[in-house]
Amino acid sequence: MKQDATLVDALALATAVVDELVVTTARDTHAAVSRRAHGVVRRGVGPAGVPAETLHRGIAALVYGALGLSVRGAGAGLTRIAETGAGPGLEDGPRGRFVSAAVNGLIGEELRRDRPRLAIEMGVRAGGRDVPLTADGVAAAFPDATGRLVVFLHGLCENEDYWRRHRDRLGSTYGESLAARGWSPVYLRANTGLGVRENGVALAALLQRLVEVWPGPVERIALVGHSMGGLVLRTATAVQAQAGPGHGAWTDRVTDIVTLGTPHLGAPLARGADRGTRLLARLPESAGFGAIIDRRSLGIRDLELGVAADVPTLPRARYRLVSATLSASPRHPVAQVLGDLLVTPHSAAGRDRRGTELFPGAEVLHVGRTDHFGLLNHPEIHAALARWLDAG
Repeated sequence: MKQDATLVDALALATAVVDELVVTTARDTHAAVSRRAHGVVRRGVGPAGVPAETLHRGIAALVYGALGLSVRGAGAGLTRIAETGAGPGLEDGPRGRFVSAAVNGLIGEELRRDRPRLAIEMGVRAGGRDVPLTADGVAAAFPDATGRLVVFLHGLCENEDYWRRHRDRLGSTYGESLAARGWSPVYLRANTGLGVRENGVALAALLQRLVEVWPGPVERIALVGHSMGGLVLRTATAVQAQAGPGHGAWTDRVTDIVTLGTPHLGAPLARGADRGTRLLARLPESAGFGAIIDRRSLGIRDLELGVAADVPTLPRARYRLVSATLSASPRHPVAQVLGDLLVTPHSAAGRDRRGTELFPGAEVLHVGRTDHFGLLNHPEIHAALARWLDAG
C-alpha cells in the first residue's frame, strides 16, 4: 500500500528544488555573466599575480559548492526522516492539499518517478480523502446516491476543493445546487502534471469501476470539467468509446458534457512558455532560467495545442462550452488576445479562425467580466447548469 505523504516529504522536495533550480541556476548564470565580463575586460590581477578572472571563479565555485552541499545535506536528512512516516500528513488540511495539487501540476511525472509518495493518483474524493471504489466504500461516501451522476474534474494545479471557491459569497456550489435537483455530485482529483491522454485512460477505467459499484442503477451521467479537466474528460470518453457501446459502458449513460474555460485549441500562455524557453536558451546568461521553464510537466505541454479533432465527440451527448473574458464582450480586442487571462474564447468554444468547429451544434455560453477561475462558481453558470441538466 502506498504510504501517505507527510509535510516532511514536501520539505525534502523543497530542498531538492532549491538545489537543482535556485542554486544551480544562480551558479550557471553567474558564471556566464562572469565569462562575458572578463571577455570584454581582460586586465587586472589578484594576490600573488593570480588573474582576477581566475580568482573570481574560484571564490564563486567555493561559495556555490558550499551552499549546494549544505542544501543537499539538509535534503538527505529530511528524506531519511520522511521514510519513517514522521510528521503531519500533507493531505490532512486544505493548505497541504493545495500545495500537493500545485506541485503535481508542475512536475507530476517527476514525482511519480522519483518521489511516489507525493504523486497524486486519479481518484474519487469525499471529505478530503480518496473513496475506495468498492460497493461498501462508495455506499458510505454517497449515502444519498441517486441514479444521476454529475462528475466534476478540476484543471491544472487544482484539486476538488477549487469547486468551493466563492461559496461564502454565493451561498452554494455547482454540486450543491445540482444535488438539490436530484443529482449526485462526484468530485475527482487527478495528477495534472501527467499527460492529458494518460489521465484520460485512467479516468475511463475509474468511471467504469464507479458505475459498476454505484448503489443502484446509473441512469444518466453529466461531465463537468474546468480548463484542463475538460480535455481529460473528452479523452476519457474517446478511450471508452473505442471499446464499443454496450456491455454496461459508462459512456452509454453520458448525456451532457460541459467544459468551463477549456483550451480545446490550446492556451496562448502555454505556447508562450515554449517560445520563452527557446528564446532564453539562446544566451548563456539566461539559459538557466529557460531550463526552469522547460522543466514544466507533460500536462502543461499538452495545453499548448489542446485536444483537437483526433478525439471524437460522443454522438449521443450534448456539449455545452463556456468561455470567459475580462471584457463584457467576447469580440472586444482585449478579449481576443487575453480571453480570461489563460484561454481565449475561440479556444474555449473549439472554433478556429478558419471556421472549423470541433463541436458542431454545441451550445456556447459566454461569461463576461470574469477570469479563468471565476468560472468555478459563477451565478450565470449555476443557472445554465440547472437548465441544461434538467433537460432530457
